[in-house]
Order: sequence, then C-alpha cells, then structure tokens
Amino acid sequence: MSAPEPLLSLSSVSVRFGSRLVVDRVSLTLHQSDIVTVIGPNGAGKTTLIKAILGIQSLSSGQVTRRPGLTVGYVPQHLQLETSMPLTVRRFMLLGGQSEARCRQALSRTGVEHLFASSVHHLSGGEKQRVLLARALVRSPDLLVLDEPAQGVDINGQAALYNLIRSLRDELHCGVLMISHDLHLVMAATDKVICLNQHVCCSGYPADISHDPAFIETFGRPVAESLAIYHHHHNHRHNLRGDVVTPAPHHHHGKSCTHHEPD
Repeated sequence: MSAPEPLLSLSSVSVRFGSRLVVDRVSLTLHQSDIVTVIGPNGAGKTTLIKAILGIQSLSSGQVTRRPGLTVGYVPQHLQLETSMPLTVRRFMLLGGQSEARCRQALSRTGVEHLFASSVHHLSGGEKQRVLLARALVRSPDLLVLDEPAQGVDINGQAALYNLIRSLRDELHCGVLMISHDLHLVMAATDKVICLNQHVCCSGYPADISHDPAFIETFGRPVAESLAIYHHHHNHRHNLRGDVVTPAPHHHHGKSCTHHEPD
C-alpha cells in the first residue's frame, strides 16, 4: 500500500532579501493530521518561511509542492484593523464570502459564537485569536497555518488555545503548521518540532529535541534542561498522527536529529 500523498512538501527552499539569506535550503514534509511546529530565535526566518509556503513570498530557489486542491486556512501573526471603522465579529467573518451559518458554526467550534454581534476592536487577546482561528476554519481547510497563534493571550488562555488546536486537528483530520515562541506549551501540543535558524538546525519529537546539541546551542542549556525536566514528568508521547505511543528512551543525537514516525 503506497503512502498517502503529503499535504505539503518543501525541497531546499531558500529566500533572499537582496544579499541577505533569510531562509536557507529548508526541506520538510507535512501529512494529513500532522501537527508540526517551527521554533527558533527572532530573525530566524520563521514568518518568511510561512509566507513562502502560502505563496505570498517568492522563492529564491527550491520548490514548494502542495497537494492538488489543497485548501489552506491561515491565521497571521498580525492583523491590523482600522479602529475608526465599526466592525462586528459577524461582519468580519462574512468578509470572506461564506454564509452566516458557516461562520456561526466555525465560531462555535472555537468557543466564541456568543461574540457574533460584538465589536472586533473590543475583544480580548484570547477572544481575537479564537475569532481569527474560526475565520480560518470557515473554508474547511485541509491545512491550518498559524503564525504565533497564542500571541497576546495570557498563560491559561495559551494552554486552552493549544488544546483547542489539537482537538480541531482530531475533529477535522487537517494538518497543522504552527510558528511559536511558547516552547513549553508547544512541546506539549505538537507532534513534531522543527528548529529553524535560517536553516533547519534540528527536528524531531518534542521529547527528544531538547537533547540535540543544535537546540542547546540555539536556545541555551537552561532552556533545554527545563524542557527535558518538563518531559520527564509526561509518561507518554504522540506519534505524527497524534496517537499516544509508549515511552521511548531519550537518546543523545548528533547535529542532525530528524526522527521518523514509528512503524
């Protein structure tokens, strides 16, 4: 039986701004029901990589291949709305040309249908992110692309938001590609981590990646050790489909630590 076609694959993707290399030969593959999170320091090229994947940033070299007919829902890092213009959640949701019923259904899925008549300008950080997520869901996407989805959300709201993203993946069987700085929360919410610093420093399961020398070099030993302790208190992990699998011993990996899904 042949493997299912990936939703998305990148082959040696590079992006230059003038003489500056922002994304350097990045390759990755994302399948249905994967949750893949890209982490990395500021200026690592994470948002540029997302824009290249979405087709809104041209490539300097390499190739992005999307499954034919792929539908993408996108939650941007920043959404600037003109504050002087009255804008309700209802009107904001309808701007995409979808029916009111589908918009209400999407808001219900993210737990904010009660805000339908509210002003977008008066939402809390967590409410705004859930509305943006609902707007991305309206089109029933095969792939959700989320750039810092928990930005402006308090710590309790962040955990709830990542739990929501996992449950949406389980319900819709969509793929999820996230960028995030919230390392501890992301490590609990994702199936695979890609550490980016222009190039892919390392990638793998969350429980393993904190032991990688490239991760330690990028984020520092205190962060790596705190993540290792964090995972020591979790007695299971998820494979790339999100299924719970039995614990595996932590191995010390070399500079490249790409892991493959267990059989």
